[in-house]
Amino acid sequence: MSKLTSEQPVSGGVKVSVQRFGRFLSGMVMPNIGAFIAWGLITALFIPTGWFPNESLATLVGPMITYLLPILIGYTGGQMIHGVRGGVVGAIVTLGVIAGADIPMFLGAMIVGPLAAWVLKKFDQSIEGKIPSGFEMLINNFSSGIIGGGLALIAFKGIGPVVAALSKVLASGVEWLINTGFLPLANILIEPAKVLFLNNAINHGILGPLALDQASQAGKSIIYMLESNPGPGLGILLAYWVFGKGMVKQSAPGAVVIHFFGGIHEIYFPYILMNPRLIIAAIAGGVAGTFTFSIFGAGLVAAPSPGSIIAYITMTPKGGLLAMLSGVVVATIVSFLVSAVLLKTSKQAGDNDNELELAAQKVQQMKAESKGNAASPSAEQVKLTKEQVNKIVFSCDAGMGSSAMGASILRKKINAAELPITVINTAINDIPGDADIVITHKTLTDRARLKAPNAEHISIDNFLKSPEYDLLVQRLSS
Repeated sequence: MSKLTSEQPVSGGVKVSVQRFGRFLSGMVMPNIGAFIAWGLITALFIPTGWFPNESLATLVGPMITYLLPILIGYTGGQMIHGVRGGVVGAIVTLGVIAGADIPMFLGAMIVGPLAAWVLKKFDQSIEGKIPSGFEMLINNFSSGIIGGGLALIAFKGIGPVVAALSKVLASGVEWLINTGFLPLANILIEPAKVLFLNNAINHGILGPLALDQASQAGKSIIYMLESNPGPGLGILLAYWVFGKGMVKQSAPGAVVIHFFGGIHEIYFPYILMNPRLIIAAIAGGVAGTFTFSIFGAGLVAAPSPGSIIAYITMTPKGGLLAMLSGVVVATIVSFLVSAVLLKTSKQAGDNDNELELAAQKVQQMKAESKGNAASPSAEQVKLTKEQVNKIVFSCDAGMGSSAMGASILRKKINAAELPITVINTAINDIPGDADIVITHKTLTDRARLKAPNAEHISIDNFLKSPEYDLLVQRLSS
């Protein structure tokens, strides 16, 4: 027993470290998903095998994947380390690795962008308080230019070729998995990782660059579909809809819509946590779906973000809809059948109405841990009146998942009350300065206060079901 107790902190520490690293990798990619989608759409539409082949417009494809996307990643990675100055230097050095290689440098950008910003940050810290008055702008500009230029030369001659060789090795490994038929086994790791919130680390940090390299050569990539397939989650939710009881059964249809059409996969995580054996259903569905994708030669032209069936259809190349839909349908059916058996033979069939709420709270706790945050009580503050509120902002780490769901729920309540108030969702780092009320999960409130110190902050436990929504609408309506 003592041995088990001593090992638990170590395993937890490893999990948190992996999650933190994955969050950092995905943080470089997630803000730029729009650019990836733009490249994917242009590729799908105008390349020779696209929906509307156009030789002139297709010339945009090469420069976007070679220069635009890696530089955006390098800039974002640098900005995460040292603000705008770090972003600029990260972009400069990223161009160095681009020029030093003959393949798209996404992996290189993820390395040199943050690294260059870290070097500049250390330099700035070393001269802080030592710059003569009036020379601040001169030294700041020249230091970033000299450091950025020097690191770009190093990246061009040294880092670029090394990263290019590493990328080719990884690409060869993935190609071997595809050719040998072992690729579906990757879902044995991917599906549990999603529930542990390692999905962004795997999808955007590892699979994304490999998939983009493959798509740039073949016009599509099955790797985009390994983690994002909505089929496994859909099958689990449908099984709860059919075989569940009470609140779980009633909530499943809404969760199906949010998951399958909205692409927010975390909506089904609480349903797995209510009955952890259902991870077997998710794995079975994922493996079956990827196997079907492989048989029919399915692939997407760009990352489907979020993982919605709508995004899947949009990112599917010409002639590939049947192959794509076959994989999604097979994954759904297999996941549904396995879930049905597990639910019917389980003592935890979801008949306790508190189970879903407790599981949802567990998801929020796990998500907070994956972001390296700890719960903190909300501070007492003055509550604004109706006349003082024009904009309410929901905020989470990426601004795309749970905050989007919460904003949608409150927006409907605000509109029903005919209140002239705007409700939006953003990432924590992008909270606008004119936000009057900021709503976050309680584990993120302290960070939100630092970004918007003049706003009223409301902490909640569950974005999907919070009494704070009705209390807020009631207060603003009076």
